Amino acid sequence: AHHRLPLEPDFEYAVLTMSGHTEVDGVRLDPGAMLYLGTGRPHLPLHAHTDATLLLLGGHPFEEKLVMWWNFIGRTGEEILQARNDWEAGTRFGDVHGYDGARLRAPELPDIPLKARGRVR
Repeated sequence: AHHRLPLEPDFEYAVLTMSGHTEVDGVRLDPGAMLYLGTGRPHLPLHAHTDATLLLLGGHPFEEKLVMWWNFIGRTGEEILQARNDWEAGTRFGDVHGYDGARLRAPELPDIPLKARGRVR
């Protein structure tokens, strides 16, 4: 199947292939692969090689600077440290029901300060 999905050019987008094999804007994506698309697109060409499921993520780009590390997003390195501590303590983030394995351990934080990064729209 081929489709041109209309988009809001001011929005920032990414696509995650959940199942099947797809081409997103000419880039082949296997299940579990995510493609960052950025902003400025009026439409998105899609092609499914098989039955496929895609997840489109998008919205207004964040104007503030953010710190991203492992599975955590915060405004400062201190917020990331607190999130990591909460994760390791088993608080704040809840449990994955139906998962039999042990809780994943968060990696150790690097020995250098984490820097906030961002873009201005």
